[in-house]
Amino acid sequence: MTKLGEYLAKRSVNRAAISRKTDIHTTRLNELSNNESAKLRADELYLIALAIGVNPGDLLDYVCKDLKLIEEV
Repeated sequence: MTKLGEYLAKRSVNRAAISRKTDIHTTRLNELSNNESAKLRADELYLIALAIGVNPGDLLDYVCKDLKLIEEV
């Protein structure tokens, strides 16, 4: 499960409801939630956040919390 999938599961979000509000198909939402190699686009993240009533920045922070800059030597 991806970070987005974890976030949606924690909040007990209905993906069909997100799909209706955003026009992002449920198959795409399932891919973004379950497939680690799926790339979440900024516009998708923004619409999903609006659909579930959270700040897009907060969702971005959660989804990308494991990303780190490369340390210079």
